[in-house]
Amino acid sequence: MGYERVIITEFGGPEVLKVIEEPMLPEPRHGEVRVKVLVTSAAFTDVMIRKGKYPDVKDKPPFSPGYDLVGVVDKLGEGVTRFRVGQKVADLTVIGAYSQYICLPESRLTLVPDGLDPAEAVSLVLSYVTAYQMLYRIAKVKKSQRILIHGAGGAVGTAMLQLGKLFDLETYGTASKGKHELVASLGGTPIDYKSKNWVERLRNLTGEGVDAVFDPIGGDNLKKSFSLLRRGGILVAYGFYNAVMGKGGSIPLDFIRLKLWNILPNGRSTTFYSIGALRQKQPDWFSEDLTKLFDLLVQGKIKPVIATRMPLAEARRAHELIETAGIQGKIVLTV
Repeated sequence: MGYERVIITEFGGPEVLKVIEEPMLPEPRHGEVRVKVLVTSAAFTDVMIRKGKYPDVKDKPPFSPGYDLVGVVDKLGEGVTRFRVGQKVADLTVIGAYSQYICLPESRLTLVPDGLDPAEAVSLVLSYVTAYQMLYRIAKVKKSQRILIHGAGGAVGTAMLQLGKLFDLETYGTASKGKHELVASLGGTPIDYKSKNWVERLRNLTGEGVDAVFDPIGGDNLKKSFSLLRRGGILVAYGFYNAVMGKGGSIPLDFIRLKLWNILPNGRSTTFYSIGALRQKQPDWFSEDLTKLFDLLVQGKIKPVIATRMPLAEARRAHELIETAGIQGKIVLTV
């Protein structure tokens, strides 16, 4: 029996994504589970990987992208004890999820509660875990503190707005005007980043500044973010949109900036967050945090914003939509 998967033929634009047919299903090795993928997603991290600009991925094409998945256990390898065939599971794969089937170590999988919409469940794996960990593992925000979220209308931004509202944070979010209604509906104060005086407006609104800024943009935007911190505040950078999209800045220079600002005696701090790096350093945190988020979803306390659901075969189109930054929330790819 064969199966389909999407591969990157070479590093480049969306056109390098191709659908191929594999003649035989993959077989799980000792300690592995074969998962029949139900849903994966398209995120900016996938775009970085496709362009060959994601530091944590050293693989060379051809390979399948796909940072997250929710699927059904299809076959058990020898020695597997934690799962049984038919159970629904999730994982942060980093690459490989753009496929109908994939084999993964059982130690990496997290059980998905019964009754959840797979598309909503997969929305938590990358975007909500990223938001949750940046807020509470990295920035360690406290109740009623004030935060600024860049890209507030995107998948991570909307997740952070919902979690912030849940924990009584005062949230501000930069977004294009078309996303302001969404940002406001999730409890944030929308800020038009295309306005020349948006930094001044935020200073007027926040007085002494904010307690934390979450910045996936990079480049010159980091300077603006850092300038808006109050004493004792923290800047959490977690992406390089400007550098990856050729809009100024560079990934190495961004890292240098962050380290330099940390050395200076200014009463503020910076850090860089990578979900993959943190999972390697603290492997138990990922499944623990994802399980908490699944529980919040079951209780109806969070509701992922899904921009669209598209077939996996339209992965190229999904990547094109991400690059235009015109979507609100998460793009889910159904397999």
